[in-house]
Amino acid sequence: VTFFPAMLSLPAGSSATFFCNISMENDSQLEYSLNWYRETNHSQGQKIAGITHSDLQWKTEKYVVTNHTGVFKMEILNLHQCDSGSYYCGLITFKPNNVIESSRSHLVVTAAPENTNPTDEPEMEEGNPPDHIKPVLLSILLLAGLVVLLIFGYIVVIHRRGGMIPWGSHAVLRGQEKPTTVPVPIVDYGVLEFQVDQHAHVPQETWLVSHTEYATIIFPEEKPTTPER
Repeated sequence: VTFFPAMLSLPAGSSATFFCNISMENDSQLEYSLNWYRETNHSQGQKIAGITHSDLQWKTEKYVVTNHTGVFKMEILNLHQCDSGSYYCGLITFKPNNVIESSRSHLVVTAAPENTNPTDEPEMEEGNPPDHIKPVLLSILLLAGLVVLLIFGYIVVIHRRGGMIPWGSHAVLRGQEKPTTVPVPIVDYGVLEFQVDQHAHVPQETWLVSHTEYATIIFPEEKPTTPER
């Protein structure tokens, strides 16, 4: 009776597989049963499974034994670290009665590896930003609200004080209309001559001395032509 492999080291969550081989060359008709044992810290072996030569399979949630006609496959499912220990099989024959034990095989169960596969990470719900982006968005919204409040407050203060409000290239007081543009008249001076009416019946010697008067003419838009004297 042989039991192999002699050593197994597997992570938690996986499965361990051993084989127990029975040589039946001398008497293939021999009736027997096969037990599977486990011992820890050199304690007395504890039976964990048993199968007869006519059974094809023995199964529980934790252990599975399959008969392949002289070779028994023994599996431990969903390993935990407490499954570490020594395992072996024992052959029990009838007529004659005999018990034959195999050599021990050692099982070491290590801690489960950390899941570093990015594809196994929980998917982010559609439409929801990542947690590290939410504070940034909140800060932007708060800053925008603060700017709006400052602008609104500035307008209110200016309105109450009646301050200067930009108007084109000039600054006018609030409440005052935009100053109207007063056209500047164009002033020109012309020379007009006025003479005393000539009286036909008055002798030339009695005429008053002729004199010249000046008048100022204001043209609002265009510069007039100065008449000849």
